[in-house]
Amino acid sequence: MGSNKTVALDVNVDGPPQKGFFGHPRGLSTLFFTELWERFSYYGMRAILLFYMYDQLANGGLGLSQATSAAIMSAYGSLVYMSSIVGGWLSDRWLGTFRSVVMGGVLIMFGHIALALPAGMAALFVSMALIIVGTGLLKPNASSAVGELYAKDDIRRDAGFSIYYMGINIGAFIAPYIVGTLGQKVNYHLGFGVAAIGMALGLLVFLLTAKKHLPAESYRPKNPVTKEESEALALRIAGIVVLMALCFIVFKAVGVLDIHFFVNCITILAIILPIVYFIVMLSSKKTTGIERSRIRAYIFLFIASVFFWIIDEQGSTTLAAFADQRTDLNAFGFMIPSSWFQSLNPIFTVILAPTFAYIWVKLGHRQPKTPRKFAYGLIFAALSFLILALPSLLFGADVKVSPLWLAASYFLVIVGAMCLSPVGLSATTKLAPAAFSAQTMSLWLISDATAQGINAQIVPLYSRATEFGYFGIVGGTILVLGVILYFFAPRIHKLMRGID
Repeated sequence: MGSNKTVALDVNVDGPPQKGFFGHPRGLSTLFFTELWERFSYYGMRAILLFYMYDQLANGGLGLSQATSAAIMSAYGSLVYMSSIVGGWLSDRWLGTFRSVVMGGVLIMFGHIALALPAGMAALFVSMALIIVGTGLLKPNASSAVGELYAKDDIRRDAGFSIYYMGINIGAFIAPYIVGTLGQKVNYHLGFGVAAIGMALGLLVFLLTAKKHLPAESYRPKNPVTKEESEALALRIAGIVVLMALCFIVFKAVGVLDIHFFVNCITILAIILPIVYFIVMLSSKKTTGIERSRIRAYIFLFIASVFFWIIDEQGSTTLAAFADQRTDLNAFGFMIPSSWFQSLNPIFTVILAPTFAYIWVKLGHRQPKTPRKFAYGLIFAALSFLILALPSLLFGADVKVSPLWLAASYFLVIVGAMCLSPVGLSATTKLAPAAFSAQTMSLWLISDATAQGINAQIVPLYSRATEFGYFGIVGGTILVLGVILYFFAPRIHKLMRGID
């Protein structure tokens, strides 16, 4: 789930602590509402995009097959997370936080506007390109800007991120009810238009308040590119562009350039990227022996994270199709839009996040070690799929079932997320080698990109006919991996060399 990942950046803030937004710096209100509306636009679009792609042309859709639509959705999600790596680099070396967020917001807004126009497949791919680049610029840098509001030793820091996190989930929660209802009940393009308005509101908030509230660090790159570096970088970028153009021409001439080819390329890239990251860190002379041991431990956690996100990220694909086609949506004579079910993820997140925070604090030193928590995360995620295998077994694949099945599935996967997602973010900061701290945080984001790249190959296999086998095999496989991780957890913890 993209809505629950934030990245903190330690920047010392000069001057006395600022207050004004629930006892926090006023800049937190700027970032809170900017991110709320950005997530409203993104998750509103995601709530109806699958249905728009596979709905019939007569109903205002694109008429693609469900399998192709689901594959595109997963590949799209993978690229969104991979783009955050580039967005963070551009901010650090060239643009600075303020310009990155503004440019990202503008691109996202125009991406939704493109979908609001009835321009068919061309508009879909233009929109995706704009939103991928825009989200890569805005999302990681808005999160980093929260860290810039506080001195490193400010005790309000964690609470500030918790408030910011609530803004993310509020936006994700309300989006399906507004964008989803308009998109499914009135017109898909109207729904996408409202998503564009949401991003415009976020941009307006940011532009009107950022200069008053954000620190000076937000307006300049933290590690600007030198003149010499700029020249070398320009040559590299030009080389990459030329190479991509040549590949495009060759693949076009061979006749393999279609949607499935692009999806396959994204899957391969999503798998290769983390492998390269780990090889570089393990082979670097800057990495100490203890750090290498910790990286090896982190590899196991990374793989577990990938398998968790494989299930969690199917909320907008497989589970969305299950809600649309297999769930009884009639509630007292009112037909519930199937997109509403995507609000269950943020609802359960808001409820369970403070609950689990309390549980871990209450348990203190008795709480499970990080690898065991990851194992629990995988097991609960697996159960969320296994429970969806039961309706077709009990009632058949042609009978619409109670929405409680879907609600139970979402609840179980978020229980798993509470065991894995915030714990993984914390483990990443602790296990990262000193010379690769930022890159290791990028790896945490890439785990989601890798999962969605793999999903691009898996989700097309889901249909009514394959439902029992699909949920049973995927859920069963990840359950076995979770159990294996549970028993191997002590060995992995030993590799962490003193890190809990």
